[in-house]
Amino acid sequence: MEFDLTDEQRAFQQLAHAFAAGEIAPVAADYDESGDYPWPVIHRAFDAGLMYVNVPSRWGGGGVSLLDECIIQEELAWGCVGIAGALTISNIPALGVILAGTEEQGRRFLGGQIERRAVACYALSEPGAGSDVRAIRSRARRIGGEYAISGTKCFISSADAASHMLLFAYTDPDLGHRGISAFWLPTDRAGVRVGPPEKKMGQQASHIASIFLDDVKAEAAERLGGEGSGFKLAMEVFNRSRPTIAIGAVGVARRAMELAVGYANERRAMGVPIIEHEAIGFMLADMDIRIAAARHLTYEAAWLVDQGRPNSVQAARAKCFAADMCMGVTTDAVQVFGGYGYMREYPVEKLMRDAKVIQIYEGTTQIQRLIIARSMMTRRPASSPEPPLPVPEVGHAPPG
Repeated sequence: MEFDLTDEQRAFQQLAHAFAAGEIAPVAADYDESGDYPWPVIHRAFDAGLMYVNVPSRWGGGGVSLLDECIIQEELAWGCVGIAGALTISNIPALGVILAGTEEQGRRFLGGQIERRAVACYALSEPGAGSDVRAIRSRARRIGGEYAISGTKCFISSADAASHMLLFAYTDPDLGHRGISAFWLPTDRAGVRVGPPEKKMGQQASHIASIFLDDVKAEAAERLGGEGSGFKLAMEVFNRSRPTIAIGAVGVARRAMELAVGYANERRAMGVPIIEHEAIGFMLADMDIRIAAARHLTYEAAWLVDQGRPNSVQAARAKCFAADMCMGVTTDAVQVFGGYGYMREYPVEKLMRDAKVIQIYEGTTQIQRLIIARSMMTRRPASSPEPPLPVPEVGHAPPG
């Protein structure tokens, strides 16, 4: 096993951290207060080569591996996970094209997005279908060589800013989840209406909104893969997107820990810095342990994808553990700051609000545990790396 980053990965890390420290962190509080969409930061991210990093270079993207993407994502989320979400949300619908699109679709859809410096959104969730993708009700009716799509999508990140969306709808409800198909569509097409951004607890710079579709026309050339391949595509996207969400949680938690450590070294109680009191020192040590554990779980899940191997259980472990870890670490950071931590003037209050939704989007922590538990129903014990000891005959003592 190799735990060192390559020189190229260190360069990605340094680039992303410099951008986060110079362009994201200084304006994070302002965007949290205003709730504006961070277009100026997005434009600078395009200039820095930090948009669409997962898109193949032949289509104009960064062409990085999933592990490389996670290394970049941690640093951006360290600056502000809300702004980072607005910068990187386009990577998720882009995955649908990367995995299921033709060469011509990739060049047209993703190359076009990058050339226009536009963002995209992932239109899957519905009012009655969040983690249960099978429960979506949007319908794409075939009419000749086209489709007419109707339905409602909700909690769609960057819906109000996106020029295009990766949309999932039933082409044949009678087939169950095997009747779901995926489409790449412009958000300004006739019949599409995007609602206003929702008011949220945290991650204010990362907007979410509903999308309403009323007989929206779609060409067959705008469908990704064959009819009925949408459910499998959505699951494959999740296996690749969940590690990036998990590492975002690591970035948030790391920022909270760094702030808490800094404060604990300065704040004095009973004549010494509070970090010297075990009640605080042990709390900080636990933060460090859990952040490191979450990072390693995430790196494994991303590395498996890069090796062309299955990772659904590892992605679920990483997303579940990292999300819960982030909520715990940011809550403890507020506790370390005491009364000051509860005040808007100090940044840990924002980090705690930002952390909560990580336990919810891209599959709740409960869904991740369900994925892991179901895998255990058929999991076989790993074979022993060494031959078993001989079993002694009845009435004889074991050897040695």
